[in-house]
Amino acid sequence: MAEFVLVAGAWLGSWAWDEVVPELRAAGHGAHPLTLSGLADKQGVPAGQQTHVQDIVDEVERHDLREVILVGHSYSGIPIGQAAERIGDRLASVVFVDSNVPADGKSFMSGWPPLETSLAENGGFWAPLTAADYSGQGLTDEDIARIVAGSTPHPGATLTEPAVLTRPLCELPATYIKCLLDGEEPSDDVIQLLTSDRWRLVTMNTGHWPMFSQPRELAQILLDAAKA
Repeated sequence: MAEFVLVAGAWLGSWAWDEVVPELRAAGHGAHPLTLSGLADKQGVPAGQQTHVQDIVDEVERHDLREVILVGHSYSGIPIGQAAERIGDRLASVVFVDSNVPADGKSFMSGWPPLETSLAENGGFWAPLTAADYSGQGLTDEDIARIVAGSTPHPGATLTEPAVLTRPLCELPATYIKCLLDGEEPSDDVIQLLTSDRWRLVTMNTGHWPMFSQPRELAQILLDAAKA
């Protein structure tokens, strides 16, 4: 039995996995959707990049989880990639869902300088997207309304603080899920990681938020990762 720790991307909380969790549990696995500090029901809690890494490590250790599959969507690929090496032999594998990946000494914002302006204009937070920003991503109007209603401002320090890695990310056993409506090719850093024999690529014909647009299909890919 695998224990999935599920971490959604910017602005979202554990609720984003509501349609994925039952599929994993029905297959006999543990599923632990996690809200990171400063978001959703933890809004107001001070948070930096390493806070989010520790949130993930704490979840694993608090429940004494073994055979852990860390799942990170979008922004959260950065903290799960760091947490993966910190939980040691508890880790089974990592699944990056159309996500960023950490690079030692670099932050989320390192690859996206215009974000600095957004943080300055929003009191140090990254403002949630509007409904129009979700068009063309395979989402229904109901999906979009749900995402917009549940989103909260994302703490800026988690985006500006650098990642800390003590070993090459390519050494992790990993699956990378590329959502094709958000671009047909992974980013250059992910393409390089995929040359490792420990990484595999899976594509989904949907947009950047597959836990809403194709939750059953996403769950099946996660279940396949547990068998790998």
